[in-house]
Amino acid sequence: MAQAKPRTSAEEIRGRIRERGLRATAPRVAVLQALARLGRPATHGDLTAELGPEGWDRATVYRNLVDLTEAGFARRVDMGDHLWRFELQDERAVHAESEHPHFLCDSCGEIACLPRDAVQVLASARAPRALKKKNVQIQVKGRCDRCA
Repeated sequence: MAQAKPRTSAEEIRGRIRERGLRATAPRVAVLQALARLGRPATHGDLTAELGPEGWDRATVYRNLVDLTEAGFARRVDMGDHLWRFELQDERAVHAESEHPHFLCDSCGEIACLPRDAVQVLASARAPRALKKKNVQIQVKGRCDRCA
């Protein structure tokens, strides 16, 4: 479903981190690279499993996820299952514009990012203000191609 984005060198990542006023530590670089490799919203547990073999523990991964989210490199999303997932923030977009829908397979639990134009929501006169301002998260549930 979701495909990993092209790899960015560690030096490029360090430069971007420094531009935002953070220290470019090895764990921060590793977390951003792992999010890019996964190419989908990932839980803290997913990232710990991905980075554990490299020597990063749960607490280090979590602290860096929080720092990177606060700095705008990543954002947290809740897919309705009470697990925060983290995904790379589109650096070319402003926060509100980088919102995009997600597809959640109700069979296997796979999550994929959908293109912004895959789902169109039109606010009517009686719609909540959040919908009119596009301050919502959109999730589409169904069966993925593998489970269908």
